[in-house]
Amino acid sequence: MRGIDESEDDEPLFRPYTVTGGRSEPRFQLALETLVSSSFIMEEDLALLTPEQDAIIRLCRSYRSVAEISALLKVPLGVARVLVADMVDEGFVRIHQPRLDEGQPNLNMLERVLSGLRRL
Repeated sequence: MRGIDESEDDEPLFRPYTVTGGRSEPRFQLALETLVSSSFIMEEDLALLTPEQDAIIRLCRSYRSVAEISALLKVPLGVARVLVADMVDEGFVRIHQPRLDEGQPNLNMLERVLSGLRRL
């Protein structure tokens, strides 16, 4: 969307909190790496979705992390977390949280994070 002066900025005309109804915290915590996938949705339910929810469902036809959803929709991470948590409660998407063995960190994940940080 363009501003009133038709500038080339890709800045939206609305504030992110309007998408979440003013909420800044999700109903439950979602990690950045939590994977999200679309659930089967009836045709009549599709008509009730907001544009953001529709976009999330389309993106999550293949597994996407919460961080990817945020980046691809160009919304702040907090907004993506609130939207995904709401959609989980409504049954539109499923989450797949990483399971850590007896409270110990997943060494494979830590090595990938370290490798990514080194590339920066």
